[in-house]
Amino acid sequence: MKVFDLIVIGSGAAGLTSAFTALGFGKKVLIVEKHRSGGECTWSGCIPSKGLINQAKDVYSAKKYADISVDSAALLTKVRAISEAIYSHETPEVLEKAGAVFVQGEAAFISAKVIEVGGGQYQGKKIIIATGSSPAVPPITGLSSVPYLTNDNFFEQDKLPDSILVLGAGAIGMELAQAMNRLDVRVTVVEMMPEVMFREEPEMAALIREKLSAEGVVFHLGTKAIAVENSPTGVRLTVSRDEHKEVLEAEKILVALGRSPNIDGLNLAAVDIKTQRGVVVDQYLQTTAKGVYACGDVAGPYLLSHMANYQAKLATLNALLPIRRKVNYEHVAWATFTDPEFARAGMTEAEARAAQGDSIRVYHYDFNKLDRAKTKAGDMGRIKLITSRHGKVLGAHIIGERAGEMIAQVQLVKTLGLNFAKVQGVIHPYPTYSDALRQIAQQVFLDNLLLNPVVKFFRTLVGKGAKSKTG
Repeated sequence: MKVFDLIVIGSGAAGLTSAFTALGFGKKVLIVEKHRSGGECTWSGCIPSKGLINQAKDVYSAKKYADISVDSAALLTKVRAISEAIYSHETPEVLEKAGAVFVQGEAAFISAKVIEVGGGQYQGKKIIIATGSSPAVPPITGLSSVPYLTNDNFFEQDKLPDSILVLGAGAIGMELAQAMNRLDVRVTVVEMMPEVMFREEPEMAALIREKLSAEGVVFHLGTKAIAVENSPTGVRLTVSRDEHKEVLEAEKILVALGRSPNIDGLNLAAVDIKTQRGVVVDQYLQTTAKGVYACGDVAGPYLLSHMANYQAKLATLNALLPIRRKVNYEHVAWATFTDPEFARAGMTEAEARAAQGDSIRVYHYDFNKLDRAKTKAGDMGRIKLITSRHGKVLGAHIIGERAGEMIAQVQLVKTLGLNFAKVQGVIHPYPTYSDALRQIAQQVFLDNLLLNPVVKFFRTLVGKGAKSKTG
């Protein structure tokens, strides 16, 4: 039986990071992959969706100046080519050239140190589970009888449909809904919650919904999908809202209702690895089986590629090195790539008030005040910053062009534990979108001054002097 320092099950964002981290330490690494290396991000998530979004944005902009037709088949071919280009750096050949052993197949645990793949057994001193997640498919009556789409097969279509029903208004649903609408697909979104992206700051989520609605996307909020059936023109969906039923029809239906961890077939029970909405891990990302770690979507709690990278590096170091570090979820940021983008770091206002009461400070800044945004007609945007009473960042929410880039500056300040007022002292290039953060920081700085005991003292003196003169 071949023995490895580390066995990595899965070669998506988490698995690849784990493997390359271990290889960097000169370790003998085995990578086991059930499907294709690269994982969901390369083939059906981050990469192809952004490729489609960018092309849809180009088409949308061009339509302002000319009548153009959309060749969705050509666009999807280009999107797949983007994935292939990314994959060229993640192929089994590339991984083996880097020093890993790559085995294609489904892994199953025999013990906490031994797995079986295709009849062969492999031993690992440590094992990392990085199998990712798959689209969650709800038990809607009739859904299994229609050829529904998920993001797993969406980009494999020959062309886009003329019309589509999107179940779910989370990040995936909203991104693809807007992109398809801009590419001449009639889009209807059905969401059971009263607002889109219900985990986000409500006022900000509403702005994104209003933007998509203005472009032509139809929303049915607070609406539950009851049943699906085939129709002569595609699919027929029965929905219910406030006990009133309605029938919606479209050529196709896209299920975008979250994701489920890939744990089937791993034979986790054989080694007493506990699961609960994924593989259960401790603060060091170790499972309930000693020497077996898990990271990425299969472990949660954040199903984000950059979180998978963070967890994977930490899990690998904890598995291989004598000194272990705890995982830290205090500083997490993410972005939804609608147009405009929507980025977040930290708490919502409601969460901040629940944690620190009404002593928090809330700042708003609209892009209609920003010179850079004024140079582009219709360039909407807003920043909502939530700080402690003394200016430490509790949460930030940004809607606007390049919001995903701007949030990184807030995230840096938050992670380093700095007062946001310090940003006003940083010279920002002009005119830029990030200058909006400097302008908010100026207000934080002024508010901080008002809390300064010396400033309070002199303000009191000035106030008394003014009263004596008027007296």
